[in-house]
Amino acid sequence: KKGFTLVEIIVVLVILAILAAFLVPALTGYIDKANQKAVLAEGRSALMAAQTLSSEWYGANAAAPANDLTDVTAGDIKTLSEVPGTITAVTYSAAGKVSTLEYDSASDYYAHYSGGAFTVDKTAP
Repeated sequence: KKGFTLVEIIVVLVILAILAAFLVPALTGYIDKANQKAVLAEGRSALMAAQTLSSEWYGANAAAPANDLTDVTAGDIKTLSEVPGTITAVTYSAAGKVSTLEYDSASDYYAHYSGGAFTVDKTAP
């Protein structure tokens, strides 16, 4: 008779289980890094949308102070940037540029823009 014995099949299954035990933790690290990069890209998209709306508002209201952007809402920024998460806060400088932006993604990561740089974290800012 040709075929595999029960012992041979069990040995192969044990080897596969050992390989899977090494592979799963490595893959979760890559998944977390990919989620962080996605949130960073979404945050940058929201930042560009906020700055675009600020520039448009300033062009239409040149006589008003640049940091008085009452017509630009987080909902407008979300609509323009088409991000799945929530923009929780945006502040503008006196020159009308975005100084801070808080972005809460749909994947439980948070992006914070301040001082010209983004930080991504798993906890709320």
